[in-house]
Amino acid sequence: MRYYIKILSRKIFISLLTILVAMTFTFFLVRQMPGDIIHTWALQIQMQQGIGYNEAREIAKTMMNYDPTVPVYIQYVKYIGNLVFHGNLGYSLTYRIPVSVIIWKSLPWTLLITSLSVTVSFITGSFLGAAIAWKRKTILEPIVTLYATITQAVPDFLIGLILLVVLGVNLRWLPMRGPYGPDVDPGFNLPFILDVLYHAILPVMAFSVQAIGGWALAMKASATGVMGEDYINVAKAKGLTETRILTQYLGKNAIIPQITGLAITLATMLGGSMLVETIFGYPGLGYFFGQAINTRDYSLIQGLFLVTTVAVILANLVADVVYTKLDPRIKLE
Repeated sequence: MRYYIKILSRKIFISLLTILVAMTFTFFLVRQMPGDIIHTWALQIQMQQGIGYNEAREIAKTMMNYDPTVPVYIQYVKYIGNLVFHGNLGYSLTYRIPVSVIIWKSLPWTLLITSLSVTVSFITGSFLGAAIAWKRKTILEPIVTLYATITQAVPDFLIGLILLVVLGVNLRWLPMRGPYGPDVDPGFNLPFILDVLYHAILPVMAFSVQAIGGWALAMKASATGVMGEDYINVAKAKGLTETRILTQYLGKNAIIPQITGLAITLATMLGGSMLVETIFGYPGLGYFFGQAINTRDYSLIQGLFLVTTVAVILANLVADVVYTKLDPRIKLE
């Protein structure tokens, strides 16, 4: 037990150090982006109020609580101090509200479509992978392999555009934009929940269509290795049905290595949802990430990147711990 706690503590320390390095890198990187948001806002204020540029620029600095003339290292120390001691991620220069408010409002929408996407793609892909590993000389194997090869080569946002044009614009089967329709009252009620799920179909499909092929190939490789184990041969010798062997013996053991990828995939989808959410006008983390980049909103970019970094690192840590519990042969190192 003491050894387990020691290893886990070391992993947590490395994770925190990685987060700090990622935060530092992001802080200085975003400030190298071309463009000056203060200049952009100053021009708008100058046109709206008919005042001089210098006066408009000072007003813009005051409105956004940001002064680009302050040395970068001082900005960095102030940012880290506010984050560590006050949990303050700063204020959005564009929306002029705390970054934490934007994150808390957008995070549930991203979690909804990513969790549904991972669940659908994982179950479907794992079933197909186990099936083609068990029945290797059927027509299903080349079909699934071809499907996986094609979808893995196509970006998820392009798949989203195709689905949007075909199912949304041409056939009009599914809603094209937004998390819910204008004719429902937001709240914990059945009509609202059903409408939210209805509007989530296209974004979920955009993620799932690509992910299913990857899960299928990974499960096929894992199941192929498991099929040579003695307990599979014993189950066959006992005369057990193919369905029972496939589900209780082959699938149950072959799916263990997939658990690691499951947690990591969910985390990476959080950060990789920008283009998909933008296409469908879905107000998640990815959508605001895109808006922040377009407007050079430094505080919002840093906050969203921090959430993504923490999610990926936490997913890796959880996956390592869960993997050791599912398979006692694996030790936490």
